[in-house]
Amino acid sequence: MSDYDPLVDGDIVEAPAKIPVPDDVQDAIKTLIRWAGDDPDREGLIDTPKRVARAWREYCQGYEEDPATHLSRTFEEVGGYDELVLLKDIPFQSHCEHHMAPIIGKASIAYMPTNRVVGISKLARVLNGFARRLQVQERLTAEVAKCIWDNLQPHGVAVVIEASHSCMTARGVRTPGVGMTTSRLLGCFLEDDRSRKEVMSLMGY
Repeated sequence: MSDYDPLVDGDIVEAPAKIPVPDDVQDAIKTLIRWAGDDPDREGLIDTPKRVARAWREYCQGYEEDPATHLSRTFEEVGGYDELVLLKDIPFQSHCEHHMAPIIGKASIAYMPTNRVVGISKLARVLNGFARRLQVQERLTAEVAKCIWDNLQPHGVAVVIEASHSCMTARGVRTPGVGMTTSRLLGCFLEDDRSRKEVMSLMGY
């Protein structure tokens, strides 16, 4: 099927194909709808199982990639720059592995390069590669830091994540507005007090 998109010079562009959803996946979502107390066969819910299934494939795209590939291309021509590189307040979304509820937050990622740097957008791609999986915030923080440490081999890596967890804010204890902060420091940011204070100050902590 083709859609007309006036933003593409009036050309006809192909609509993205919808992935097929296996019957057992749809049945599982229908079962959950029934168990929640609704009727999966009513008009408003007839197509919901397919929509939910496709949405979860999108939420969990991180399983289909190796975030380290985003760090494979580096640059050495940086005019002798060998100081801190910091990307602040990167927004991300994930889902907790305990309740499959949304985790919404932001991350600050820094590293002290040796003789090469990476495009700054790649740091956000590494974050999203790990975030688009079922997660706990502590592991997400550690995975991002380790990936950068292993692949860029910098003098130091610092990752700080702040997030709100719907499994806590929308259910259970129900405490909206509460956020969780985690950090992982490696190399000079862990071993050198001056470097640690510098990076945390620039991150706003």
